[in-house]
Amino acid sequence: MIQLAAFDIAGTTVDDHGHVYRALEDAVRENGVDVRPEDLQTWMGADKVEAIRALLRLGGYAGGDASGDARGIDALAIENTVATTFERFRALLAERYAAEPPSPFAGVVEALAELRGRGIKVALTTGFSADVAAPLLETLGWTVGEGAAHTLDAVVTTSEVAAGRPAPYMIHRAMEKTGVFDVRSVLAAGDTVVDVQAARNAGAIAVGVLTGKLTREELESQPGVVVLDSVADVPALDITQA
Repeated sequence: MIQLAAFDIAGTTVDDHGHVYRALEDAVRENGVDVRPEDLQTWMGADKVEAIRALLRLGGYAGGDASGDARGIDALAIENTVATTFERFRALLAERYAAEPPSPFAGVVEALAELRGRGIKVALTTGFSADVAAPLLETLGWTVGEGAAHTLDAVVTTSEVAAGRPAPYMIHRAMEKTGVFDVRSVLAAGDTVVDVQAARNAGAIAVGVLTGKLTREELESQPGVVVLDSVADVPALDITQA
């Protein structure tokens, strides 16, 4: 029996209109590096600081600037650029969320309520840091607490763990927060490859959903993943067949 369902946020439970994807791409490109779509998609579900660091490296950034002033591989300069780029990503995302607020995918709020009504704990895990996730959830009106007056039992951000996805730590932290001991009773769902990799690494039931940018074929290429159209379909999932 499932005791905990842990879901990603953007692209999984929440339609953010692609703003995370584009804000991340634009912030990295402002450093004068190329961002390949396949690299961006690979790092979408990960901790955003780690994603920026990886995308800069993959784009050939080596401590220079957009004008071409290459100073060689300078670790301090690169880390400063990572920090500056993350702040730029946050600013772009806040600006775009203000112009076009995120909203739950159809049927998701009802699915979360149904799961909680069955006694299943519901947590969100995210590649966002706490300072990015909190205003997003506030915009949605989603709160954490016991009982039907609240939406969630726990939220875990990358601010709370040693490493983001594909590491399993956010799922394990969600277990800690909700008092669930057996990882075999945990379902973890997301819309990216690193989401399902984190689920597998945690020992949980891995579910991929098609509300993000990946196709069914791309998600099914990951070993041991159950692919659903949406988180709205999770309550009807026959876990014995997963």
